[in-house]
Amino acid sequence: MTVFPTDKFATKAIHAGAHTDVHGSVIEPISLSTTFKQHAPAQPVGAYEYSRSQNPNRKNLEDAVAALENAKFGLAFSSGSATTAVILQSLPQGAHAVSIGDVYGGTHRYFTKVAQAHGVETDFTNDLVRDLPKLVKSNTKLVWIESPTNPTLKVTDIQQVNDIVRKINPEILLVVDNTFLSPYLSNPLDFGADVVVHSATKYINGHSDVVLGVLATNNEELYTKLQFLQNAIGAIPSPFDSWLAHRGLKTLHLRVRQASISAGKIAQFLNDSEFVESVNYPGLKTHPNYDVVQKQHREALGGGMISFRIKGGAEAASKFSSATRLFTLAESLGGIESLLEVPAVMTHGGIPKEQREASGVYDNLVRLSVGIEDADDLLDDIKQAMQKVSN
Repeated sequence: MTVFPTDKFATKAIHAGAHTDVHGSVIEPISLSTTFKQHAPAQPVGAYEYSRSQNPNRKNLEDAVAALENAKFGLAFSSGSATTAVILQSLPQGAHAVSIGDVYGGTHRYFTKVAQAHGVETDFTNDLVRDLPKLVKSNTKLVWIESPTNPTLKVTDIQQVNDIVRKINPEILLVVDNTFLSPYLSNPLDFGADVVVHSATKYINGHSDVVLGVLATNNEELYTKLQFLQNAIGAIPSPFDSWLAHRGLKTLHLRVRQASISAGKIAQFLNDSEFVESVNYPGLKTHPNYDVVQKQHREALGGGMISFRIKGGAEAASKFSSATRLFTLAESLGGIESLLEVPAVMTHGGIPKEQREASGVYDNLVRLSVGIEDADDLLDDIKQAMQKVSN
């Protein structure tokens, strides 16, 4: 079905990338075929030749993500990490990158352990707006933003970074990881980003049953380059995973809005708790960059992610995370169920302690992914776990 630029988010979520097959199916079936018939050599019957190059279900998902990110083009990959890898692989040998310091551990690992294999070096900073002018070099090709960051939820003014980058060198690629917010809460391309990326494993799929990554862009030349690498490297999602993620995308607005409302209540409770040292949540008016949140986030919603430092150090963090009933102790985020983890020993355990703590990832930091359960039940779960820690 054709969607129009004037269609609202929910309408796009339901109808973008949705096509009726020859049987009139309202939901398009899964196309498991690895190859497609040709009338004559190099003359395929339809739009597809070989499923690594393109597949109907993957194309539907890519079109839907592009529509929700206000983009012309979308690409899907086998994971969020594969998405990162393809973007970094597009850089020339000897390139330099600048990244926000507080990033997902897997992203940090790729920059520091993998990208260096073809000579890409990265400088990290916890304040891109302040430090970018002195970090950019003659061979800088990429600036990487996570906003909010994982796991301390720092918010970066994308438009301000874009203005700085364009003044220094308009050819520098500005990439924003929008995983923590999803296209429902923010659209980084609208603020000047060249590429927006997601671990679609998280909010876009939303049901903790798919590992998948996506990107979106309005730059046709860049899209063609990244599409070539997608095919050449072959880090593509299966038709079934693409179908599942597209299914999940249709309820994104409902899930993320509910998670944000519940997270706001929980963050306020934690902010007032005597058992908590500090709370990181973009939806709190006390957040250092709340003015940017008001500009960059839909209705200034803070999203479903919270992190906080519990009093009592690593022991208290461990005890709390093992005492919850509804919050499951597990890595990942963005699903319908609520999760929690201790980043210092889980998702960010591979980052040296000194670097972790420089970004605010201390041993007593707990990260919450608020799901779509009843908000009062989740709040009661947090309260009872806090009581067990304090006893």
